[in-house]
Amino acid sequence: MCRLVSLAILDTFRNSPVAGRFAPRPTRTTVRGGEVVVPAARGAAPVASGRVRRWVPQWPLDLGLVLGPLRRGPGDPTFRALPDGSVWRASLTPVGPGTLRVAAVGGEVRGEAWGPGAEWLLDRLPAMLGADDDPAAFTPRHRVVAGAWHRRPGLRLTRTGLVLESLIPSVLEQKVTTDEAYRAWRSLVRKFGEPAPGPAAGGRLWVMPAPRTWALIPSWEWHRAGVDNKRASTILRAVRVAGRMEEAVRMEAGAAQARLEVVPGIGPWTSAEVVQRSHGAADAVTVGDLHLPGIVGWALAGDRDADDSVMLELLEPYAGQRHRAARLILLSGRVPARRAPRMPRGDIGRL
Repeated sequence: MCRLVSLAILDTFRNSPVAGRFAPRPTRTTVRGGEVVVPAARGAAPVASGRVRRWVPQWPLDLGLVLGPLRRGPGDPTFRALPDGSVWRASLTPVGPGTLRVAAVGGEVRGEAWGPGAEWLLDRLPAMLGADDDPAAFTPRHRVVAGAWHRRPGLRLTRTGLVLESLIPSVLEQKVTTDEAYRAWRSLVRKFGEPAPGPAAGGRLWVMPAPRTWALIPSWEWHRAGVDNKRASTILRAVRVAGRMEEAVRMEAGAAQARLEVVPGIGPWTSAEVVQRSHGAADAVTVGDLHLPGIVGWALAGDRDADDSVMLELLEPYAGQRHRAARLILLSGRVPARRAPRMPRGDIGRL
């Protein structure tokens, strides 16, 4: 009874005209859960004309939540959320580079794209915004999860249909702080990528390098970007079989993970982070993470020392939807108080 009353109060507040004024600011944990602040679109006209697609989703859509997991840090050169309520992305599609601008106004989504990959991006716009996701299959079974679920009705899982654009930054995030990984991604994309086609959010958007370009980056440039030999070698092995990596998008998520993990240096942590984005995999829970088991354990059982086995046991009631449940826990912002120093930042580029 108390739970129902609490959720009713929460829904009343969420639907009230002043709810947005008191929305909590994103925290480090909610940002990791894929929360990006995107201002409400006001129908501002694009700065230049590209190919256009209009689409009306049949559910509440929150661009910041759906596309947020695709942003690799606030300075990601392939992603921009602008004050006019639009989200810009630059992608290397199978038919070439493309820039996509997405804005939602009055229940309608307007997608505008430029470059050789424009049609490819627009064809997959609904899937990227969660049309292939099935949140109806999810049933919250814990108060923390239910609260986050009710506060974010616009949450859907994106499906990009692209593997390498998620694989390479995920490899860069292995065993380092997010700040180090984000800096490496920014440095390498800006130095070896190409300016995004079209107006490209004021000229500040870049398309990530093609596989051959990644393969030709000199060892000292990896070093300057702060990337150790282990991560650089993993990326080089992956781009040498780029075609086989991209083929994984046509597989079921589990088989795709197995395909990715054939490459030495790519394990369950990395493959799960990839298929969550490339496939919209609702059950691809991230294992081998330094912080996630403790966050899930604390939120669901008050156990801040939970390991992967405990986390998977706690998430078992969400079988088939474990990634969605874990993401909602991150978005809840419910984390144990820090009791140890932060992981020290390193920069091998200064050595």
